[in-house]
Amino acid sequence: MPDAEQQPLTRDVSSDADLPAASGERPSRKRPKPGERRVQILQALATMLQQPGADRVTTAALAARLDVSEAALYRHFASKAQMFEGLIDFIEQSVFTLINQITERSAPPGDDAGRTPFKQAAAIAAMLLQFAERNPGMSRVMVGDALVFENERLQQRMNQFFDKVEAALRQCLRAGAEAAGSATPTVDAQVRASMLIAFVLGRLQRFARSGFSRPPSEHLDACLSRML
Repeated sequence: MPDAEQQPLTRDVSSDADLPAASGERPSRKRPKPGERRVQILQALATMLQQPGADRVTTAALAARLDVSEAALYRHFASKAQMFEGLIDFIEQSVFTLINQITERSAPPGDDAGRTPFKQAAAIAAMLLQFAERNPGMSRVMVGDALVFENERLQQRMNQFFDKVEAALRQCLRAGAEAAGSATPTVDAQVRASMLIAFVLGRLQRFARSGFSRPPSEHLDACLSRML
């Protein structure tokens, strides 16, 4: 399975480092490269979201963490909603890139090709949970906990995200049901995809609301084998 950790944004971010200064000179602050400050802001936001018990992240707290003014944040993002959209962009790009890699994978030599679609569906579900486990702050965005009191369109985007994931699962599972000779492959695929996405969402909710103490990958292989 592809590694679900694609350049995570959750690593800690410090304020700009000072350049070495010659004796008697005031140290000068290093200027971020173009686009670097935007990445730093998103990294800091993701890191703050993964603190157990973290409440709503304010722009004042975010600016303080980066040792900049709130006005400096708004030079890179028009609003806090745009900052969350940056995190959602990262989630979408990472997850759908990995889904494409999973679904394009063919059956290994000597393997039952009819089982491959079911294995792909299981790999997609496992990848989602592993991605969240490695990026705890992102899990709060995925389940909507971090989006409460934020712009409604952010939650709508996450709803659409899971709709697309469910559609990818249905496609895999329909191919598997057809290969297995099901008389109703479309219905079978819809039922199993719905069950899988509910399982994933439940695990993500438990992970976020346990303060990240209950890993979503707990007994994962056994659970997926029962469902598929």
